[in-house]
Amino acid sequence: MYMHIGNNYSLRDEGIIGIFDIDTSVSDDTREYLAAAGRRKNAVYVSMEETKTFIVEVSNDKEKVYITNVSHRVLAARASSDSNYHHDYLQHHNAGENKG
Repeated sequence: MYMHIGNNYSLRDEGIIGIFDIDTSVSDDTREYLAAAGRRKNAVYVSMEETKTFIVEVSNDKEKVYITNVSHRVLAARASSDSNYHHDYLQHHNAGENKG
């Protein structure tokens, strides 16, 4: 499944390592991590509006940090919703196989 993170960006669920609220993740270590990602060209600014969340994703053994204006609560709800959809689909699909 994919999660929409804003401005036509979507990430594969299985590649997402974490979704972090920028306001509660303001330690010096976090600031340095985000700055280092920018220096390594591993940071993707999904939106230049007020940043609310950063997402750490690994794909093809490469780490990227996506910085977005979508709140972590909205992204968590999307992840939960996608997970429930996937779970419901599998239950329905498997129930059909067991009937026959």
